[in-house]
Formats: sequence, C-alpha cells, structure tokens
Amino acid sequence: MEKNIWVFLRLSIGFIFFWAFLDKTFGLGISTPPDKAWLVGASPTYGFLQFGASGPFQPLWQALAGNILVDWLFMLGLFGVGLAFLLGIAMRAAAVAGALMMFLIYLAVLWPEHNPMIDEHVIYALVLLGIGFSDLGREFSLSKWWQNTWLVKKFNWLK
Repeated sequence: MEKNIWVFLRLSIGFIFFWAFLDKTFGLGISTPPDKAWLVGASPTYGFLQFGASGPFQPLWQALAGNILVDWLFMLGLFGVGLAFLLGIAMRAAAVAGALMMFLIYLAVLWPEHNPMIDEHVIYALVLLGIGFSDLGREFSLSKWWQNTWLVKKFNWLK
C-alpha cells in the first residue's frame, strides 16, 4: 500500500509539470488561454515574470520577462521534469532541474503570501528531490529498463 502512495506522488508531480508544459504550449484554456499559447508566439514566462514577481529580486525577473532563452529553458524544464517523473527515468537529473526551477520561482515571489518562509514551491522541490534520489515510487515505471541502458551505465547521474 505505501509503495502505491509513492508511485501516485511521483506520477502526480510529473503530471503537474507535464500539464503545465501542455497548457502553456497549446493554450488549452485552463491556465493559459489559446491566444497566449507558446505555439502562437506568446511568451510562457512574460506574464508571471512581469506582473507576478515581487520582492527584492523583482527588477531582475522583470528584466528577464519574455526573454526567448528563459522561455525555452522554462518549457524544456517543464517537459523534461514532467516526462521523467511520469516515465520514472532520469529522475535524479529531473529532480535537480525541477528543484532548481521551484527555487527560482520561489525567489520570484518572495516573500510567500501565507507563510513567512515556506510555500508550495519549497514543498515541490523537497518532493522532487526525495523521490528522485530514492527508490521510492519507481514501481510501474521504465526505471529498471532505463537503469540497464548503456547511457545510464556510462553516466550514472542519469539514473
């Protein structure tokens, strides 16, 4: 039973990232309206960085708003972390990338609205790192196959 909870948590956090990628890419109308989709030329980071950033680093985030490199890194991060956790492959690298993304978003909204230190981005980062660097939640995944590939045997950090 407890193994199923970790599998569900892995799949859930993978789906959070992958869904954000899909919604921002295609403008599915849940969080991103169709006219703000990445595929129609809108920036997936502009609105948040320009209008949602706050705190001591706000000028930095606003200066990065709409930057094509920031957009590509953000979208590749959403796609890669989401897919890795959904499939159960390359979870260490995905955990680090996802935790870094969450930390940067946390810095963009300093200070958290409902708690002086902790918000959901910190919790997501901890969950990503916890699952990514343990064997928890690797059932019902491609993890065993992935760990036996020549690529992972050569580059162990891709586990």
